[in-house]
Amino acid sequence: MGGLLKELLLEDKVLIHFDFMNGFFDINKSVVVTWGVIVVVTLFLLFLTSNMKLHNISTRQLVAEFIADGLRGITGGMLGEEAYMYRDFMAVVLVFIGTSNLVGLFGFTPATMDLNVTAGLALTSIILVEAAGIIQKGFRKWLKSFAQPMAVVAPMNVLELAIRPLSLCMRLFGNIIGATVIMELLKMAVPVIVPAAFSVYFDIFDGLIQAYVFVFLTCLYIKEAVE
Repeated sequence: MGGLLKELLLEDKVLIHFDFMNGFFDINKSVVVTWGVIVVVTLFLLFLTSNMKLHNISTRQLVAEFIADGLRGITGGMLGEEAYMYRDFMAVVLVFIGTSNLVGLFGFTPATMDLNVTAGLALTSIILVEAAGIIQKGFRKWLKSFAQPMAVVAPMNVLELAIRPLSLCMRLFGNIIGATVIMELLKMAVPVIVPAAFSVYFDIFDGLIQAYVFVFLTCLYIKEAVE
């Protein structure tokens, strides 16, 4: 088990490697997979939203509006009325993480298996949370909120700024790496048909659930910050 985990975490993460001046310049697999996800999603959206009309809309436009309304409904419901303006950004995060987790179905390593990716996502989310609080309350009231309900808890509230992104980062990374380890163990221990069946859960259901949990917690933090 330890050897498998070490192999998964310490495998060659570099996909493109070339000399640069007196050193090397490497591009990791997670970066390439992230680029691929962005390109595929962008092309798909361009396909759905081409030739949009006000009347006599096409089936593609109907699908695009259905997806957009559905995602906005999900994130808007999490955020509530006061933080409703952040629903589109959180919908993009939901699509990105969900799609990144699904690439395992096509034989690619999910970008979310790279701790750098999950850390970047977590930091972006927490920056948005605190920015939302500053915009809603103003800098002075936002600063005073760390001393609520009493000044003695201020150090704990400040510490929470570090705990929240760490929690988001490790929860997403841990669940994805855990699912990958289980799938690798199944492939070594049982016939191929069994891992294929479990792949439906770990690569699809669990991957989408983890995307939802990440966005749900971020929306919850934003909602708390603007109250």
